[in-house]
Amino acid sequence: MADIQVDFSADVEAVMSIPIVPNLLEVICRTTGMGFAAIARVTDEKWIVCSVRDEIMFGLGPGDELKLETTICHEIRQSGKGVIIDHVDNDPAFRGHHTPEMYGFQSYISIPIIRRDGTFFGTLCAIDPKPAKLNNPETIGMFKLFADLIAFHLHSIEQLAFAKQKLEEEQRTAELREQFIAILGHDLRNPAGAILNSAQLLLRMPLDERTTRVANIIKDSSYRIRGLIENIMDFASGRLGGGISLNRNVNEPMADILSHAISELQIVYPDRIIEADFEFNEPVNCDGKRIAQLFSNILSNAFTHGKPNAPVKVKAISADGEFVLSVTNQGAKIPDSAMARLFQPYSRGEAKPGQQGLGLGLYIASQIAAEHNGKLSVVSSDEETCFTLIMPVN
Repeated sequence: MADIQVDFSADVEAVMSIPIVPNLLEVICRTTGMGFAAIARVTDEKWIVCSVRDEIMFGLGPGDELKLETTICHEIRQSGKGVIIDHVDNDPAFRGHHTPEMYGFQSYISIPIIRRDGTFFGTLCAIDPKPAKLNNPETIGMFKLFADLIAFHLHSIEQLAFAKQKLEEEQRTAELREQFIAILGHDLRNPAGAILNSAQLLLRMPLDERTTRVANIIKDSSYRIRGLIENIMDFASGRLGGGISLNRNVNEPMADILSHAISELQIVYPDRIIEADFEFNEPVNCDGKRIAQLFSNILSNAFTHGKPNAPVKVKAISADGEFVLSVTNQGAKIPDSAMARLFQPYSRGEAKPGQQGLGLGLYIASQIAAEHNGKLSVVSSDEETCFTLIMPVN
């Protein structure tokens, strides 16, 4: 008897890890009166014991193997059918067979174990030096049931191993993603801020028309880069961490917060007209920085997709326990195909040339609304599009 080859150690371990296997083999021995029962892994080259109950000192243990050609299981693998022998000496097909003579048994039963995918795994078998009554529906049915149970557990083990492998791959991917986001935040945010500050400093100096135009392009582009970085960081935080974090204040100065956001965007879009109407009758408990981020995202969207020569209307009101913020722009209707996925990440709709982005702005805005127990919605017609935030003031 040779030691198991390394290639089949996983099969032996899989069978031995099935909790019911020792009980199944014990039931077989007690029910049939046979002294040896085993689960064997059978291939076109190997016959290997995976689990065994040996009361007749046959001498095989898990991992041991027999020469394939000396076993009846070799024939079962080829035919795919079980073999049942009550008494070898009285069986016309096997009384001269080399296997019973070599191993000294008179009773034998072996049923194939077929995996869920239809491939042959091995056999559930039992032998004894004395004859036994095996060729009956009850015994054969029991063996087939046990073989199916073993196949089911092997499939479950394979599925679990696959799921574990996928989980480990996802964990490695998540670690790489977190490292990428950390690098993005640290290595890009600072230089982007420095470029923006430098452009703003240049614009305070006496410049000719061409240089002023170039400085404005640098300023506008760096502002957009800064916004993209912030959106990516928030997206990563929401998907990989515990969601977008809030730092609430029970009485945020909403008029100042919204006005500051408008002023920032007015620098980037100096030719656009903004009509703002604020009415705050109740204090708003919120994260002012996050609401400003939400507002900036939907206001930028209005500038990008609205008519350049038409005003963008902003209205904010806090009353009757609700804070309502709306941004309305004139322009083409948002296509119905885009409406259903407008607040999903990486959804950009049908962007015009020069309007492409990562498609995270509206998604981040909707997540900020949700974190405030509110909702961001949109209504779009052939004349205008209106984004509206509604959330409780407390």
